[in-house]
Amino acid sequence: MTLFLIFLLTCGVAGAAGMFFRPGQWYRDLDKPDWTPPNWLFPVVWAILYVLIALAAARVASLPGTQVALALWGLQITINTLWSGVFFGLHRMLAGAVIIAMLWCAVLATAIAFWSHDKIAALMMVPYLLWGTYALALNSSVWLRNRNRVAAAA
Repeated sequence: MTLFLIFLLTCGVAGAAGMFFRPGQWYRDLDKPDWTPPNWLFPVVWAILYVLIALAAARVASLPGTQVALALWGLQITINTLWSGVFFGLHRMLAGAVIIAMLWCAVLATAIAFWSHDKIAALMMVPYLLWGTYALALNSSVWLRNRNRVAAAA
């Protein structure tokens, strides 16, 4: 239980970044695809994902020889923390997409590393990977739809 709480608190740091850098009027004014979820869904999805990835990490952390897998978990949560500040704080949509692409790779690497130690933990990373795929598509679409307007305003 202690390991789970440590990993969940670590996820809370990433989640706090989202609270510091809120979407605001800038995001509301962007042209977004029809398949953009409502704003209320994001914190719900992230709460579920953070619980899953904290549980996954806690399962792996209790096993011997998992240093690389846990380092990859640490890398993905660090990258995760960057996105809100870059996208919502700095309004850098393309950089946000690059960060999500890096995050996707780190989550995939983490899931693969977890697989060799604990298949259940690896499977707990799959919803995160799926959400990351969706988030990358959404971020990229928003950038493509708004890049000329943003470039003209810069």
